[in-house]
Amino acid sequence: MQQIVKKFKITADKKLSLKDFATDDADGYQKDDAAGILEDLIAQTAELQNKLYAANKQSLLIIFQAMDAAGKDSAIKHTMSGINPQGCQVYSFKQPSTEDYEHDFLWRHNKALPERGRIGIHNRSHYENVLVTRVHPGFIMKENLPGITSEKDIDDKFWEQRFKSIRHFEKHLSDNGTVIIKFFLHLSKKEQKERFLKRIEDQSKNWKFSAADIEERKRWDDYQKAYEEAITETSTPESPWYVIPADRKWFARIAISTIIVETLKDLKLEYPELQQEEAEKLKEIERLLEEE
Repeated sequence: MQQIVKKFKITADKKLSLKDFATDDADGYQKDDAAGILEDLIAQTAELQNKLYAANKQSLLIIFQAMDAAGKDSAIKHTMSGINPQGCQVYSFKQPSTEDYEHDFLWRHNKALPERGRIGIHNRSHYENVLVTRVHPGFIMKENLPGITSEKDIDDKFWEQRFKSIRHFEKHLSDNGTVIIKFFLHLSKKEQKERFLKRIEDQSKNWKFSAADIEERKRWDDYQKAYEEAITETSTPESPWYVIPADRKWFARIAISTIIVETLKDLKLEYPELQQEEAEKLKEIERLLEEE
């Protein structure tokens, strides 16, 4: 299990190149074994989540980022299928609203953070503000920022400051009990093409496809570069990125579940113990119930 954690975890000691990471890696796992392995991992996640919820001291924020058709939705569905809904919340971030643009870029994401004891999942996240906006800087103009009067003002210094804001934001969350895991589902351009074609051919999946997806595909190299820089600049010990090979959905789910389980295990979670006085009251209540 630790092998997967170490293999796909990104450290901040060098610039990331996504070309160094295979998109079809399965780490020696076989598809025939995947269902049983995932079932066991989900059971472990459910038990650890119960302890997280009962202890009510920390929360877990899981961020999913990827190119279109990389499998974010299905990964969330399959890896979180055994989780108690009371202790989990999922937010899918779309384009910012008018109200969102009236605040700083972290505002709407800060509102969606998980409470103590809960697992929060962000399907896309504040990283859209250094990914989509990096490829399409025109979106920055909608933020009406001081000192930014044209796209020419959106320079390297601007992006350095934005990365710094994200690092400080995540450090603040970590210092106050939110554990952060960030997943980039690393899909090949060839596999994306195959999945797009399936969405077009299968009427039940037509709704998943948009003509805008093809326009974004044309900017593939720009997005890869944006992801490389964003991951390099924001992967820290308290808020690490994991680059998950996504061409094989069954393995991506195993890798994601494994990392979630190992992260929760590292918290050394235990159910709260009652104080002696409370324990004695409980025993007395038990005695009274049994005597009824």
